[in-house]
Amino acid sequence: MSEDKKAAKRKLRPATLVTQAGRAPFDHFGFVNPPIYRGSTVLFPTVAALEGLRQPYTYGTKGTPTTRALEQAWSEIAGAADSVLTPSGLAAIGLALLTATRAGAHALIADSAYQPTRMFCDGILTRFGVNVEYYDPLIGAGIAALMRPETTAVLVESPGSQSMEVQDIPAIAAAAQAHGACVIADNTWATPLLFPPHERGCDLAVEAGTKYLAGHADLLIGLVSANAKWAKRLRATFNAFGMGAGPDDASLALRGLRTMALRLREQERAALDIAQWLEDRPEVSRVLHPALPTHPGHELWKRDFSGASGVFSVILKEAPKTAVAAFVDGLELFGIGFSWGGYESLVLPFDCASYRTATRWAPEGPALRFSIGLEDVADLKADLAAGLDRLKVS
Repeated sequence: MSEDKKAAKRKLRPATLVTQAGRAPFDHFGFVNPPIYRGSTVLFPTVAALEGLRQPYTYGTKGTPTTRALEQAWSEIAGAADSVLTPSGLAAIGLALLTATRAGAHALIADSAYQPTRMFCDGILTRFGVNVEYYDPLIGAGIAALMRPETTAVLVESPGSQSMEVQDIPAIAAAAQAHGACVIADNTWATPLLFPPHERGCDLAVEAGTKYLAGHADLLIGLVSANAKWAKRLRATFNAFGMGAGPDDASLALRGLRTMALRLREQERAALDIAQWLEDRPEVSRVLHPALPTHPGHELWKRDFSGASGVFSVILKEAPKTAVAAFVDGLELFGIGFSWGGYESLVLPFDCASYRTATRWAPEGPALRFSIGLEDVADLKADLAAGLDRLKVS
């Protein structure tokens, strides 16, 4: 693609960009979507070509035209120099952390991070000789005080995937990079459509494409994007692991990409409507949704984000566990399960207390995380209202 065409694409609005990014129909006889290339072996026409690796594709683990189409599309959307695909969001987090750390390094991880991220840090990074330290996600520029000469990585996740703290990522990034550390963002909640990670100072950005990119609860895939400074090292680490996503998964993710802006917009609208409605319910103590003025991180969210996704949390007023179970178990339109971002609404009871170490999680009542799907809001409210009635009488 010419530089003029690249510049023109960068000016497109998000809803248009997701329909155009990564597409080259006339490389594939005019077909709108790239074909699925399945394969491991790639042939070379000559010994010289083999020895010089002088062709775009050399082996299946290093990518195919199908996976490359998604990588290029994601780089365009994220404002990145390069992107790689992994088999899951957790694999993407692991790849990013391994790109930015080494034996003897010090890594700072937000205390509100996705729990499997903590499990990877505590179980794998520490085994490889990385000193892992968790920090208060609300620390902002104060993270400079935690920097050491050996600090190589700072991981942010905003908002936190359950407790919904909004981090001052530009301030954290400025402090970290002044010390030479790589800033890694888990940007799954917002996607680059709502929070452009590299514009905000992040070196590497992780996305669990399983969620909003896929959008249909039928796909596991992860992505890591990098700025120009970190792109070469990310690609080298990726190639060393050979952990790429399969071409069929990449094709499904490309299909999800084309409607992601529309789905995010609708899920934002529905989730905010339901969050505002829940704020007025007598059974609810607090709603943790960054787009609500009552959220402690609302001003940071307004400054740094262009919208909200469909995921938020609720703190109920004090209630016995049996009452909460009666509320949740009887819901007809909300599945009980992990993940989020699909077309279907989900609810997940959670308690961060057992794994928070730098901060204390002690809400005044039971906590629930909601992912709002594409159902009619009136039907979802009716289902929730019936559930809250069960909560009161149980």
